[in-house]
Amino acid sequence: MPENRKIYKLGDIAKIKYGKDHKKLEEGTIPCYGTGGIMRYVNSFLSDEESVLIPRKGSLNSIFYINQPFWTVDTLFWTKVNKDLAFAKYLYYYLTTIDFVSKDVGSAIPSLTTSLLNVLDITLPPLPEQRAIASILSALDDKIENNLAMNKTLEDMAMALYKHWFVDFGPFQEGNFIDSELGPIPEGWEVKRLDEVAIKKSESFDFKIVDEVVFVNTGDVQEGRFLHSEKKSKIGLPGQAKKAISKGDILYSEIRPKNKRYAFVTFDSSDYVVSTKFMIINPKENILNKLLYRILTMQSTVDNFNSIAEGRSGTFPQITFDAISDFEIILPSLEIQKEFQKLVSPMEMKQDEIHSENQTLTQLRDTLLPKLISGEVRLAAFEEEITAAL
Repeated sequence: MPENRKIYKLGDIAKIKYGKDHKKLEEGTIPCYGTGGIMRYVNSFLSDEESVLIPRKGSLNSIFYINQPFWTVDTLFWTKVNKDLAFAKYLYYYLTTIDFVSKDVGSAIPSLTTSLLNVLDITLPPLPEQRAIASILSALDDKIENNLAMNKTLEDMAMALYKHWFVDFGPFQEGNFIDSELGPIPEGWEVKRLDEVAIKKSESFDFKIVDEVVFVNTGDVQEGRFLHSEKKSKIGLPGQAKKAISKGDILYSEIRPKNKRYAFVTFDSSDYVVSTKFMIINPKENILNKLLYRILTMQSTVDNFNSIAEGRSGTFPQITFDAISDFEIILPSLEIQKEFQKLVSPMEMKQDEIHSENQTLTQLRDTLLPKLISGEVRLAAFEEEITAAL
């Protein structure tokens, strides 16, 4: 341990407080947190000071930092940080390096207790160094979040253009329309079932060719984003880690469609293995893969799939490709599809560029985080690399 660092108990650094029931609160502007993140916005707060939120029950590695008035429910602790010893943002980053799942004291539900948390050893450098480390890590996180916001804007623009062309038929209003089971559509267009334009791919991952893989579970994608690219040993992976994916594949979670756990694979994914709870969907020859992806991720489609999932028996809402195979879509000619693709390609290329930059930033942050927190390296060793990334 570096000489300038001291070991404290978490209970000496922060007072750990219990969250409270939110059900009687009115709607408002103050975020109300559970272990899954923001649940709703309410009209009251438990604290208006900087805090680190730690799970009490449920997803035990869901650590949050907040610097505004907030409420937490009873599955989430909040903390009052001793500012003479710890910088709250640094404490947040420190706690994200701890595997709280391994400290589970629950039986049926994963749980943490104040008695366990209060005696955790926390190693802290002097406050100026805490601030410097937190500042660099925050700058990387901010850059990643800004990039995600840019990509969301680009996706919204592309989707608005899609709706103009293929929902409102804006460029085709001067032409002839014909009646269909989905209402009037431009002449020459067709209504097709999903299984007439797409197939379900099922290819097993070949574990013989690699020692490490990126395992993607259904919770590891969100509205087109892969939330991590961390490689792990192929030994000890969960039983559902079986499916191989390729560039151009569409991943669509079978579980709770309303959660929007879907993504389009834009990169070399030869070392990715995904959960069996993903449908992997490919287009047939009559539709472009990007257009199929936009159809499947429209809000109206998500709502339709979610209704199907809610209506099926089982322990949780779930769909299969067979269950949605008769979903009807409006299909223009390939020529029109290609014209549209020319319009949105510059946006998609920019999205891919931003996604690649975010992968680099995430890898840098994930490399730096444990090493800076442990004192294995000092900031000066990565100064040039960090400056170039930002």
